[in-house]
Amino acid sequence: MNNNDFKLYEPVHRHGCRVLYGDTDAGGVVYYANYLRFCEAGRTEFMRELVCSYRSLEEDGLLLPVVDCRVRYKASARYDDLLIIETSLVAAKAVSCRFNYRISNEDGRLLALAYTIHASVDRRGKLTGLPSATLSGLKSLVVPQSPAF
Repeated sequence: MNNNDFKLYEPVHRHGCRVLYGDTDAGGVVYYANYLRFCEAGRTEFMRELVCSYRSLEEDGLLLPVVDCRVRYKASARYDDLLIIETSLVAAKAVSCRFNYRISNEDGRLLALAYTIHASVDRRGKLTGLPSATLSGLKSLVVPQSPAF
């Protein structure tokens, strides 16, 4: 897997997030699993601003759990750093979608690259198609040259 697998495509949503003390480990750096929480924050705001809120999907009985993810760590974030989470939708299908992320500090230093793949399921966990309006909204944001997953 190379850095092109984490490429961002327009539209790219940017979200700022401050590292809290509870995000760090005993060494004073962000605990590795918390980078996925930062991705979640970026993805949630991407969806809210460009498609629909997760709350509205849940009210319709739809969930988008992560079924695959990867984080490539480049440098450590520390307590009180301001992180910039850049989020891009790179694929949208009837029952799944993929987001790529770039996490940097406020000086632009690259900290991590990541992706998450999500399945569309109902409240029982059964695979189900995305509502047509949601799928249409997602597909309108996918650039034709972005990779499938």
